[in-house]
Amino acid sequence: MRERSYHIITFGCQMNVHDSLWLGRVLQRRGFAEGSLEEAQVVVVNTCSVREKPEQKVMSALGRIRQATNSNPDVLVVVTGCVAQQLGEELFRQPQVRLVAGSDGIASAPEAIERLLAEPDRKLSLLDFTSSYEEREEGVRAPSGPVAYVNIMQGCDNFCAYCIVPYTRGRQKSRLTAAVLDDCRKALEDGAREICLLGQNVNAFGRDKHGDGVSFADLLRQVAALPGLLRLRYVTPHPKDMGPEDVALFGELPNLCPRLHLPLQAGSDAVLARMGRKYDAARYIELTDALRAARPDIALSTDLIVGFPGESEEDFQQTLALMRRCGFMSSFSFCYSDRPGTRASRFLDKIAPDVQQDRLLRLQALQEELGQAWLDARIGQETDLLIEGESRRDGGSDGLRSWQGRDPYGALVHVGLPSADGDMTGRMVRVRLTEAKKHSLLGQQAGASW
Repeated sequence: MRERSYHIITFGCQMNVHDSLWLGRVLQRRGFAEGSLEEAQVVVVNTCSVREKPEQKVMSALGRIRQATNSNPDVLVVVTGCVAQQLGEELFRQPQVRLVAGSDGIASAPEAIERLLAEPDRKLSLLDFTSSYEEREEGVRAPSGPVAYVNIMQGCDNFCAYCIVPYTRGRQKSRLTAAVLDDCRKALEDGAREICLLGQNVNAFGRDKHGDGVSFADLLRQVAALPGLLRLRYVTPHPKDMGPEDVALFGELPNLCPRLHLPLQAGSDAVLARMGRKYDAARYIELTDALRAARPDIALSTDLIVGFPGESEEDFQQTLALMRRCGFMSSFSFCYSDRPGTRASRFLDKIAPDVQQDRLLRLQALQEELGQAWLDARIGQETDLLIEGESRRDGGSDGLRSWQGRDPYGALVHVGLPSADGDMTGRMVRVRLTEAKKHSLLGQQAGASW
């Protein structure tokens, strides 16, 4: 075991990845060094409880930690995030766990870790929700990757019938605009060329009592105007909160990428009503039509749940029909599963697992068809590619090195570039698309990089 070393295991969404990155940088500023699981003095498990069986995943991770560390009692194990909020002090039954920090408590985790290392017989829980967004301790400044993620809010007020997020991340709390802009500026100074704004219900920014009254659309305008920002994205919006001003920005802001992940969840009005989504299929279609009017080339992706309690085959067919109508480039799809404390967990008309799985396979087959059609239609187009790193694909010819990145629509593109150009990470390259693979595109350089 190396003193003042840490190792972080992360489950879940981009917000969790962002939280883990922040925690690691703060620990480094406090004199810790990142290390392997086998050697670390502090091991953090940052958890997610949105999907099925998250508790089992956490317990499995804790088992791997015990094995890797030989159950060394001097190893401090920390559990943070949604499962920590959900299970709370039950996690102290695991011998090495001495700090449990929920979704708001993670902000105080670095100080708590220091205290627990100094007091080896103590355990701490940080499970209370804060009354406002708590700004976090500054971590070490380091070169950024090409894409930076900036959190603009915490929690959610929607209480959809199936969702545990309001219970594990608390009610919605917007950050102050100045703090968001400061984080964005620092990311750009550290080398980022694209910024993605994060929130559970990102387009409700500013609508709670904790913010400063700046609307989401105004925040986007201010971020988009920052010097050096080439691309701007955000996740995840809620259709019920997507107003005309938000839609119009896709036609107004040149660096707002023509890609939007807009969760649908179901295409049946009856299912949407039971889910508590507060929109119907007609409203969703109206919204996607408005987005395409503002930006005709916009690419749409979505989230879908199959086998929600009470979902009939007719309901499911309506979801498939709406998928075809919207022409999603991609989707995340899941079978419904009960989450503790949610309204839907108490519904009695559950769908049999074999029926759920059959519907999921049919939905995913349709999505493969839609996604491939979208990729095929891109062949012959030119696009600007932000290089994110090397590709495992062959460069294609002598003197070329293979790289990969995302175009403005979020599609993964592989391209061969001259080896003599050196490290291309973070560079923009004009590319002509030449071939569509199953989930990506191949291209050839069509202009100078910058």
